[in-house]
Amino acid sequence: MDVSDRAAGGSTDPRLAEGFPAATRERWRELASAALRRSGVSEEQLADTPETVLATRTHDGFDIAPLHTAEPAQADPGYPGLPPFTRGYRPEGAVLGGWDLRARHTDPDPRVLRPRLYDDLVNGAGSLWIAVGPSGVPAASLGEALADVHLDLAPVVLSAGADYADAARALLRAHADAGVPDSGVRSHLGIDPLATAARLGERPDPADAARFAAECARGRPGLGLFVADGTLVHEAGGSPAQELGTAIAAGTAHLRALTAAGLGLADAVRRIEFRLSADADQFSVIAGLRAVRAMWNQVLAACGLPPEQRTLRLHAVTSSAMTTRRDPHVNMVRATVACFAAGVGGADSVTVTPFDSAVGLPDDFARRIARNTQSLLIEESHLARVIDPAGGSFYVESLTRDLYRAGWAFFQETEAAGGLAEAIATGMLRERVDEVWQRRRADIAHRRAPLTGVSEFPDLEETPLVRPPAPGGPPATGAFSVRRYAEDFEALRDRADRQTGDTGHRPTAFLATLGPVAAHTARASFAANLLAAGGIAADRPGPLDTPEAAVRAFSASGHRVAVLCSSDTVYAEHAEAAARALKGAGAHLVLLAGAPRATYRDAGVDGFAHRGCDAVALLTDLLDLLTTDPSATSQRASA
Repeated sequence: MDVSDRAAGGSTDPRLAEGFPAATRERWRELASAALRRSGVSEEQLADTPETVLATRTHDGFDIAPLHTAEPAQADPGYPGLPPFTRGYRPEGAVLGGWDLRARHTDPDPRVLRPRLYDDLVNGAGSLWIAVGPSGVPAASLGEALADVHLDLAPVVLSAGADYADAARALLRAHADAGVPDSGVRSHLGIDPLATAARLGERPDPADAARFAAECARGRPGLGLFVADGTLVHEAGGSPAQELGTAIAAGTAHLRALTAAGLGLADAVRRIEFRLSADADQFSVIAGLRAVRAMWNQVLAACGLPPEQRTLRLHAVTSSAMTTRRDPHVNMVRATVACFAAGVGGADSVTVTPFDSAVGLPDDFARRIARNTQSLLIEESHLARVIDPAGGSFYVESLTRDLYRAGWAFFQETEAAGGLAEAIATGMLRERVDEVWQRRRADIAHRRAPLTGVSEFPDLEETPLVRPPAPGGPPATGAFSVRRYAEDFEALRDRADRQTGDTGHRPTAFLATLGPVAAHTARASFAANLLAAGGIAADRPGPLDTPEAAVRAFSASGHRVAVLCSSDTVYAEHAEAAARALKGAGAHLVLLAGAPRATYRDAGVDGFAHRGCDAVALLTDLLDLLTTDPSATSQRASA
């Protein structure tokens, strides 16, 4: 939240401010404290300032304040086109053409890939990002796939992993066959020995790749060579600062390897492209892209390069980790927010992941939506016509500073471990990323980090999308595979759906809605939403005035799990009697929805479901009960 110039101590038009009290931090604290009291925050908690109560702790260890003003003053971000390049490398920004719209392809069949590449280019894409090898088209077929691409106009970026040499030779041969002179090659080999080794569980050694790349670079001044890939960390569940620090460490390692292979320092800098993820946390993305330029500037300044040679080519790709298989059309919204953030943050090129990519190979409709998402932001929203749109925002400048500091600290820690290759080989990077992943996974399980359409507002009646499987077999598992945030909840949904298919009946829990409608509506809706996140239906018969009525309705339903839903007042009067009566009527499990812990302890119920419970654990226990034979020994579940 930013406040006006008046709150910051500047001047305002007195006609606009007339009749209003002065907007001061003290006045804000009074209003915020009053609102917190009304929401149930205790006076003991309010002993600290409202800023402390409302601060958000990040996975990087710093707090995001709820109020941002000009005090304390932030570090000067400079001007667009000048060091430290937080605000970009061009004084005029990207107003002439926007960013490069880069389309990603993983199709293994060159006959399918060829028309799709052409379709992307004639419908807005400016460059192509092609997977080659086991995860995409065979290297021997790359030339066939590129037959309709004007390689003198449309750069191609490769993603070939360990097969980088075969892929690079095939790409350069395709340029030669198309009549593109070596001096006109503008494509990128996409070599990244560090991320490749990390994903394969091997010890990185960039020396061989650097020598090969240096050989390819001779006579081709526009050929890109290496990628400094921070998405490795993001996709494994790491934090934004870990991603930034890893990308800078990768870039530094690539510089060392390429210069050792014979390239000049400035030449090596030009041939490295940085790749970062963009997810739905738009401000973190904006600040991260601004911070990484300043971090790279500091590295290159230490190398002795003049400001005009301290550039960074930045490719942002919308997060694969945030995509869902369930309710996948919501991924369109996530990708739009992420693409917006990437554009505002100053990415040079952006790839929007098609909304169905978590299901399998994207279809043509999903690819079209991915392209048009970017085209709309550039052409209709005119997003690129503003130079550094976030510049000057107290919040964004503060977050940029904090991410810079945290990212730089992680970069220094990586360098102290012997560099990124050593950090990967010794397991240091894996351990640090896993620490964050476990915290992130717990936040998702407890629904502190909600996933729309999955952990919140799931659609039990959705028809799952069907897509051909992506090449390379099932997704790899391990520290540096893609850990999609929705996977735990989606596994529960899959399990419930299998049970539904086998028996013809979806696992169902009975909602014992005690008292008048106004007393139970909110908690019954909460309980139904929570159950649906695990693929469990809610039988909601309507208000039940007494425990006896609840027992009669439960007995008639034939269900095995009962969830009491009502207000605290009704719970205090009826919860204990209702729980005992439901157990006597054969309920294997009785849960209390949304109640304080003290209420459920006194009521004699088996467990409770509330906003802060471990939903994954609770739903797992419920499915264990609901998918076993009814004659099995009664089980108990608790949050």
